[in-house]
Amino acid sequence: MPEQTRRRRWLTICAITATAGLVAIPTSAASGGRHTSPFGARAQAQLAAEREHSAGDVTSDAKAKADEGGDDGGEADEIAEGADQYAEARTAPGVVAPGAYGAAWQSLSKLPSTGGHWQNITDLPYNSDDPRYRDIDSNSSGGAGNVTGRMAAMAADDDGYVYAGSAGGGVWRSRSGGGHWQPISDSLSSQATGALAVDGGGRLWLGTGEANTNADAYLGSGVYVLAGPHHGAFSSRSRVGGDQLESTTIRQLRFGGGKVWAATSEGVWSHSTKKLSGAWKLEFAPNPDYLPGGSKAKDASAAYKNITNDIAFDPKDPSKVVLAVGWRSGDDYNGFYTKTGGSWQRISSGFGDMPTDPDNVGTVTFAHSAGGSRFYAIDQSPEQLATNPDSNLEGVYSAASPFGPWKKVADYKQLAADGSALTDAGYMPGVQAWYNQFLTVDPANPKHVYLGLEEVFESKDGGADWSAVGPYWNFPFPCWSIDPSKQTGDCSQTTHPDQHGVAIGRYHGRSFVYVGNDGGAYRRPVNGSQDSSGHATDWASLNDGSIDTLQYYSVGIGKDLDHHGVSVTGGLQDNGQSMLRSNDKVMGSNFGGDGGDTLADPANGCNIAQEYVYLSVQVTQNCAVNDGSWVNDPSKATSYNVAPADNATGEARFIAPLAADLKNSSAWVAGGRHVWVQSHGYAIRSGSEWKSVYDLGAGRTATAVAASGGKVYAAWCGPCNEEGFARGISVGNADGTGWHDISLPVDGNVPNRYLSGFAIDPKNADHVFLAVNGFSRHWTEGPGAGLGHVFESTDGGTTWKDISANLPDVPTNSAVVTANGGLAVGTDLGVVYRAPGQAKWQRLGSLPAVAVLQLKLGPDGSTLYAASHGRGIYTLRVRDHG
Repeated sequence: MPEQTRRRRWLTICAITATAGLVAIPTSAASGGRHTSPFGARAQAQLAAEREHSAGDVTSDAKAKADEGGDDGGEADEIAEGADQYAEARTAPGVVAPGAYGAAWQSLSKLPSTGGHWQNITDLPYNSDDPRYRDIDSNSSGGAGNVTGRMAAMAADDDGYVYAGSAGGGVWRSRSGGGHWQPISDSLSSQATGALAVDGGGRLWLGTGEANTNADAYLGSGVYVLAGPHHGAFSSRSRVGGDQLESTTIRQLRFGGGKVWAATSEGVWSHSTKKLSGAWKLEFAPNPDYLPGGSKAKDASAAYKNITNDIAFDPKDPSKVVLAVGWRSGDDYNGFYTKTGGSWQRISSGFGDMPTDPDNVGTVTFAHSAGGSRFYAIDQSPEQLATNPDSNLEGVYSAASPFGPWKKVADYKQLAADGSALTDAGYMPGVQAWYNQFLTVDPANPKHVYLGLEEVFESKDGGADWSAVGPYWNFPFPCWSIDPSKQTGDCSQTTHPDQHGVAIGRYHGRSFVYVGNDGGAYRRPVNGSQDSSGHATDWASLNDGSIDTLQYYSVGIGKDLDHHGVSVTGGLQDNGQSMLRSNDKVMGSNFGGDGGDTLADPANGCNIAQEYVYLSVQVTQNCAVNDGSWVNDPSKATSYNVAPADNATGEARFIAPLAADLKNSSAWVAGGRHVWVQSHGYAIRSGSEWKSVYDLGAGRTATAVAASGGKVYAAWCGPCNEEGFARGISVGNADGTGWHDISLPVDGNVPNRYLSGFAIDPKNADHVFLAVNGFSRHWTEGPGAGLGHVFESTDGGTTWKDISANLPDVPTNSAVVTANGGLAVGTDLGVVYRAPGQAKWQRLGSLPAVAVLQLKLGPDGSTLYAASHGRGIYTLRVRDHG
């Protein structure tokens, strides 16, 4: 990956000003391995102005380090790469057939249960602006307030009911205009939301399968409808039609002519809204040979050959339809289609300013006024995605009919000048237009429009003028300061960036706009107030702690020495690192960006190592508690950048493995192309303290590492996608001796799939378990897909035995040996357990169909912590099971 793609996920822009000589970074801030970016290099543009530093104060060393953290739009690459790698782990070595997750959920549901009850410990407010954590690597004070996991879709009615559809944690309902949420889709086999819609009769429609990233990991199980959404919940019996939409993603649900239409990853489909049984009808697929059952269904590019994005109906004649079709990165089939003479034809003229050629039609969103007198559209350009580092937004358009002619009413340069926080070259509005889009029109005013990209924009005159009512953050603005006595200086709260869903509804007689983004759900009055810069002054976070859709990659647990309990921390998709002390009523965020793997000292939970992406590791020994005084005295920063060298060369996975030795919490192992070790524990202060003990080889990257008593296991892949996928295991010692590759033939006992985790027996380092991701050859087309998901070795990894037994065919992510000798395994659909001395697996407790990416034991040795990618962190006592 290019250097610019390895950086903080949230804080991605202000370092550009450093490269232009606009930021003054004291020399000492760049010394001793201290991390000068992203917060330093990004926020210091404003800090420098406040302190009246001059550009001449920037030393060449400090400027070079600031430039290292610079950005030219690489965050969009990170999102795409992260989604691709998450999918690779589940699809390699080939293509997964439809129905795999549904079958796995059915099998898992039939497993006997151990009993016991999982406790969600992160179901409390999570404050991204927590004043305790204003350290150098934190985003606290950016202005997003309370956050939760990504919301892909929103819906609302005029009775105060609001519905939030999350990327991986299901659908939630509020009866009070937002807040006091309840989950209403926990019994479904897919918790990934693609679309939500309330029809004219008040029914709530759910399209499962999140389409924002188009990653296979977020596939759905079809469309469901809830006739009385004010009460009750979705169930498998509420599915509409047959299984035609299983294992697809659904970007939009639209209604017209007595039908519901679904824009999916496998074409546009329709179904009667009256008779809910019977098969879905395929209306249009641009490349039907690539659909399941087609002659090219097993082609590696099949998943990208029938992407559809939205549907627009002529309000005067619903039989006249426009389809927006196309893959974000471009394909020959991209474009707009309508039915002429009984067949679908590409629209090639008459669209006015709106392009119709495949190079400039990508991800598209339509919206129309209540009476259908006005239409609006967002168009993302594949050509701009490939060539323009500033933005891939082709434009925002308006028309009197979906058939045009369309008039361009905004482009990224205009939006950047309308109060946006994204004004620097390399990262401007629409730089992630393939990922961030929503559009809606005020039902009471056809000229009043809300537009979502990275930020939220509002126009009250049909697009002639825009205001960035929800800026990306407040760091660039004069009202901002790091003062811990204030949330975000003198600025008003904004929303979390990266917008996906929007709805307008009424509560207590007032109209509100509800937006869903990577930080959860927010609302403001539809006709709300703005300051002189056009920024809204009345956003309210609806993430009150009753809704927990946090997408954890990892968890770390240690004793809370100040409060006689435990501290729990974890790395999150786009929501940094959460910090939960034993006496907290509100969680705080002590590191910003994407949180990857995590280490916490069992003896002291304030000793933490937190990974950003690509093995960028930060360490703190005080929970990163800081009042922000580092901005004037850099020596007061309490977080340090200690990344191994594979971070700088880009030779590590997006979420790279990091582990502590079971026998020595100060001995760490990290994996990129190389296997890295360091023995200074949380006192490490520089990346140079890591030592490479083994080179896995060019093109290979570690997928899992583990160590006990100095013995180290490392799993790797390379290539990691379906084109030549290969995997392996290397074993050696932390002192650099004894390293060798284990023989794992493609058609051998261990499947040729992604190796996702080790669990070492704490009593015997040669006794180790292996978790294998993906699906078996029953579902996966590819060489050596094999069978099984959990394997055991008693000879240090030389030979392996399949112990999967009755374990459902479901991707497994993590494993841990419990104190009583049992084995717990985290899967994409919950947690399973094998009691000591037993061969069969049981379902451990009962969780929704959510991916558990990491399992760890707490300091007491008997409490299991499960980091789920969509429903927060759960705990369960395991000493009584088995």
